[in-house]
Amino acid sequence: MTRRALISVWDKTGVVDFARGLVAMGWELVSTGGTQSLLGSSGLPVAPVSDVGGFPEILDGRVKTLLPQIHGGILARRDNPGHMRQLQEHGITPVDLVAVNLYPFRQVTRDPDVALDHAVENIDIGGPTMIRAAAKNYPHVLVIVNPARYEGVLAALRAGEVTPRLRFELAVEAFAHTAEYDALVAEYLGRVAGRGVPDFPGVLCLRYEKVQGLRYGENPHQRAAFYADSYPGAGPT
Repeated sequence: MTRRALISVWDKTGVVDFARGLVAMGWELVSTGGTQSLLGSSGLPVAPVSDVGGFPEILDGRVKTLLPQIHGGILARRDNPGHMRQLQEHGITPVDLVAVNLYPFRQVTRDPDVALDHAVENIDIGGPTMIRAAAKNYPHVLVIVNPARYEGVLAALRAGEVTPRLRFELAVEAFAHTAEYDALVAEYLGRVAGRGVPDFPGVLCLRYEKVQGLRYGENPHQRAAFYADSYPGAGPT
C-alpha cells in the first residue's frame, strides 16, 4: 500500500532532501503553496492539496487544508474497521505522515512597529489543526514540526524501526509546538490590548526554552536546568 505524506512548511530547511528520501521509499507527496512549488521545481512528484480535496485554495490562502479529505485521512484510526470503511466510502486516502511548521508569527511580531493587521495575518490556522490532528492519532501518523527531526525519521523508516516511543515523542513535541505558538499569539494580542502595559491576565501562559542542563538543583541530589524567555519584549510598547 502506498504511504502518503502531507508536507506544508514555512521553514523549508532540509525539506527537499526529506521529501526526496520519502519518494525514494515509495511515498506519495501532497503539499500546499510555496512548499509544493519548491518540491515540484526540485523534480519531485507532488500533488496539490486542492487536487486531493477536490476544492481550490480560497480566501487568499486562508482555507487550504481545512477539508474532510485531508483531516479524515489524518484522523482515521487504522485499527478501527468503521473508520477505514468510511474512508473507502468517501474516497479518502489515509495520511501516514504530516510534516508542518507554522507561519512566522514570532519573527513578524519581534518588530515593535508591526501593524496589527499584518500580525494577525501571520496567525496560522490550518497548520496547527493538521499538527494537532496528526499528534492525536500518533499511533498511526508520524508528525514532524522540527526540521532537525527529518534525518532521524528517514533513518527509522528505512530501517523499519518506527517505534511506538518515537511516534509518542514526536506527538509530545508537536503539542508543545502548538501550545507555544498559541501562547505567543495570546501574549502579543494581550500586549496590544493593554498597549504594552503589563497586566494580570486571567490565564498566564509561560514560554521558556531550555538553555542548558545544570550540574545539580537547589540541593546536590536534585536535577535542574536553566530556562530563558526566548521572546522578550514582544509586541508594541
